[in-house]
Amino acid sequence: MQAVSEREIRASFVNCSKGEATRMALPRGLAEQPWDDLDFLGWCDPGAPDRGYLVTERGGEVVGVALRLSAQHRGGLHRGMCSLCLTTHPGSGVSLMTARRAGQAGRDGNSVGLYVCTDLACSLYVRGKKIPDLGGRLEESLTVEEQIDRTRTKLSAFLNKVMA
Repeated sequence: MQAVSEREIRASFVNCSKGEATRMALPRGLAEQPWDDLDFLGWCDPGAPDRGYLVTERGGEVVGVALRLSAQHRGGLHRGMCSLCLTTHPGSGVSLMTARRAGQAGRDGNSVGLYVCTDLACSLYVRGKKIPDLGGRLEESLTVEEQIDRTRTKLSAFLNKVMA
């Protein structure tokens, strides 16, 4: 992923208002992000732990999605596997995050969900740049590049549902 500016990030969101995008807390140290290792920039709002954000490139454009941590997973203990990167985390390391759908469907209350690493660091787990505290990654016969492609494909499928 190419580095993106604060302005590009705020303008990229497809499922929240411009006011919400203006008020959201952005991750610190945008310039220091490991952009070459990111399929998407993901972060949680430190002031609102039930909110997360995901920004990626799609078709040559920057697309952002606001996420909510499902109430049933807040603070709950369970073991799960991220559906994007296939990393397992015990405890609350994988959460069901929902995204309001874009457009009228979202205004009507429709959303889609995804079990994802709670810290939204899937890109780093796939590349071995970050190791889960407990749990881990399955040993696979796929190359790291093939695993990256799979993660991107799954992310694209999720975005298709959000933007449909």
